[in-house]
Amino acid sequence: MAKLAALTLLALLGTVSCQGLSVDHYSNSCPNAEAIVREAVKKAIDSNRGTGAGLIRLFFHDCFVRGCDASVLLNTTGSDEATERLGRPNLTLRGFEVIDAAKSALEESCPGVVSCSDILAFAGRDATYFLTNLTADFSMPAGRYDGRISLANETVPNLPAPFYGVQQLNDSFAAKGLSLEDMVTLSGAHSVGRSSCSSFSDRLTSNSSDMDPGYAAYLRKQCSGYGGMVAQDYKTPDDLDREYYRDVISHDVLLGSDAALMSSNETAKMVMDNASVLGLWESKFVAAMVKMGGVGVKTSADGEIRKKCWIIN
Repeated sequence: MAKLAALTLLALLGTVSCQGLSVDHYSNSCPNAEAIVREAVKKAIDSNRGTGAGLIRLFFHDCFVRGCDASVLLNTTGSDEATERLGRPNLTLRGFEVIDAAKSALEESCPGVVSCSDILAFAGRDATYFLTNLTADFSMPAGRYDGRISLANETVPNLPAPFYGVQQLNDSFAAKGLSLEDMVTLSGAHSVGRSSCSSFSDRLTSNSSDMDPGYAAYLRKQCSGYGGMVAQDYKTPDDLDREYYRDVISHDVLLGSDAALMSSNETAKMVMDNASVLGLWESKFVAAMVKMGGVGVKTSADGEIRKKCWIIN
């Protein structure tokens, strides 16, 4: 699988590098940068594997609003406008403390060098590595600058909703330069992490829902009375793996957007291939993570290297 992932990535790295990103970007300016981030991620995941799922989601939510510029990390931009962190889709994001810990260590080692947006990209990569039980090890190009703008009201229009159908999902991803296959591939991140009951409660009561009846009954019991959180993949909840696609096929997924992948012949074929071909989804996932990491990157002309990730300089 590692060789297949490497071959897939080689095709992408030339494309990403032309956007100002490069592998081993900090090899001279901060040689230990990626090791410092990986250690912070490892420590967090050793304590709670769910934090790894949170870091992958944090990276995704950042890149889909204003590009991969760490705008999702900001508490304030000095204006009266609420930042992305207060946008409705982002209220359950987690992993911020891991990014802050990595940034603090990096500022001690090489102050003013490593951007928060690169830390977030490295953290998403490293979380993938640990949650796939050390199998998906890949290079993440770097050289991003941090954005100075973050607006809560831009989250809902840019982030795909849990009730989206295939066409809406495709449109959302296409707007970021990502393909239909990228969408199906990145949806596999729902193999880990949790979802709030409110995100799928309509599927538990709807007569038209295609959810497996036994699974629906289990979820109604789990969500009864408190409206909490449940594992997105109850079979292997702590591992980032292709079990998600088997769940899609067997109608054991939470979100309408997950179930929708079987509503189109084209996406259903991708789901079935990912579920059945050993190593296929993993290689596509690491390539899609790298490709997503090149969305809307900032340069020195329109960004900065923040001293602290939660506030602009």
